[in-house]
Amino acid sequence: MKYKKAQNILPKDVLDLVQKYIDGDYIYIPKKDDSKKSWGEVSGIKAELKTRNLEIYSKYLQGTSIKQLSKDYFLSESSIRRILYIYKNK
Repeated sequence: MKYKKAQNILPKDVLDLVQKYIDGDYIYIPKKDDSKKSWGEVSGIKAELKTRNLEIYSKYLQGTSIKQLSKDYFLSESSIRRILYIYKNK
């Protein structure tokens, strides 16, 4: 996030009003709710984890043990069980 000069963006009357409340201090203006992206959408990690978890579930159905899946994916056995529980109950 870069700082932008308010006088280059805001109309004079809006700038005067903002200065009335925040004179010389920094202010953060968040994005509108409708333009926010959910967790993992920007980086793509959400999709990667979904793919990985489906792969784990598929290997489990093919007979791979929880212990082996834990070693293969560097996750705890309880994490593997949680993933399996989610996909079993879909």
